[in-house]
Amino acid sequence: MSKITLQNLSHSYLKTQNQKEDWALRNVNIEWQDGGAYALLGPSGCGKTTLLNIISGLLQPTEGQILFNGEDVTNKNPVERNIAQIFQFPVIYDTMSVFDNLAFPLKNRGISQQEIDQKVNEIAEMLELTSTLHNRASGLTADGKQKISLGRGLVRSDVNVIMFDEPLTVIDPHLKWILRSKLKELHQKINRTMIYVTHDQTEALTFADQVVVMHEAEIVQVGTPVELFEKPKHTFVGHFIGSPGMNILPCKIDNGNISINGNKIETKANIKGNSFSKTEVGIRPEFVEFNKEGLPVKILKVSNTGRHKIVDTESESGKIKVIAKPSDEIPSGSAFLNFNKDYTYVYGDNWIIE
Repeated sequence: MSKITLQNLSHSYLKTQNQKEDWALRNVNIEWQDGGAYALLGPSGCGKTTLLNIISGLLQPTEGQILFNGEDVTNKNPVERNIAQIFQFPVIYDTMSVFDNLAFPLKNRGISQQEIDQKVNEIAEMLELTSTLHNRASGLTADGKQKISLGRGLVRSDVNVIMFDEPLTVIDPHLKWILRSKLKELHQKINRTMIYVTHDQTEALTFADQVVVMHEAEIVQVGTPVELFEKPKHTFVGHFIGSPGMNILPCKIDNGNISINGNKIETKANIKGNSFSKTEVGIRPEFVEFNKEGLPVKILKVSNTGRHKIVDTESESGKIKVIAKPSDEIPSGSAFLNFNKDYTYVYGDNWIIE
C-alpha cells in the first residue's frame, strides 16, 4: 500500500495550450493516505478518468509529479508502480474457469499453489463466487463477470493501490447497492488504498471516506460525504451533491449585509467587502422552512415522496425547493420562507466566502 501525493499536476491532450479549455486536468494538488477509501466524483468530461490513468501510469502528465510514499514514480510504467486497476467493463478470460481467472495474477508472479488456493478461495467467498469457481467464466452474467474483474484486483496483497474506473456501469440497478456494500466491506477487511471513479454521487458517498469532486478539469472540493452535503465550497458541489441539489440565488452584499430582492438574509459569514463579479446565496432544501414572514414566494408544486415532501416555490430571484415532513401543512398560493443561517452560505464567483 502507498500514500499517494499529486503535486502541481496538469495534463493536456493537445501539443500547445493557449487557454484553460485546452487542459483536461489543471493544477491538481492532493494527498491520499495509505489504506484510505477515496472517490473521484464528477460529470463526464471533468477529468477524473484522465487523473486515474495518470496515477496508474497509462498516461504521462504534461506537468507535475506523482509520488508513492515519497518516491517519484512520474516516469515509471504501470508494472513498476504495482497497481491493480478495474475497468468500466469486465476484463476476463472467457475460456478459463472462474478459479483460473482469479488465480491468473498470482500465477504470473510465481506465487505457490498453496497460497493461490488460499487467496482465491478467500476472495471468492467475499464476492460470493465460491459456487461458480469451477465454471467457465463465459457462462456468467454481466455482474458475475464484473465480480471476477473485482476479484482479480483484490486477490493481490502486494499492490500499492487498487483503482476502480466506474466498475458498476454494466451492473443491473438492483445489484449495484449489493456490490457497493460488498466493496465497502472488502475495504474494511483488507485495508488497502482504494480510489473509485464515478459520476454517481450515491456510489461515491457510500463507498468513500473522502470524496474528491471534480468540475471542468479542476478539483473543487475534497471532503467527507457530510462535509460535501453540509458545507459545499463551490456552487457546483451544491448543485451536484444532494437530491434535489442546493438552491442558488443571486444576492447583494452591502456593508456586510446580505439581501435577496431587498430581503435580508442571515448567515454566519463575516463579509467585509465585495470584489466579486457575481454573488449568490446557497441553501439546501433541507434547511429551508415556511414561516409567517421572510422571503416571499409562490407555491408551484408539491411532490410527496413518502418520506418527505418536495415543495417547488418561486421567488423574484428564482426557484427555491423546500423539503418538508410528510405531516407538514403546506401553504397554498403565496408563502414566506426562512433560511437556517447555520447552513446558509454566500458565494463569490462560485466559491464560498468565509
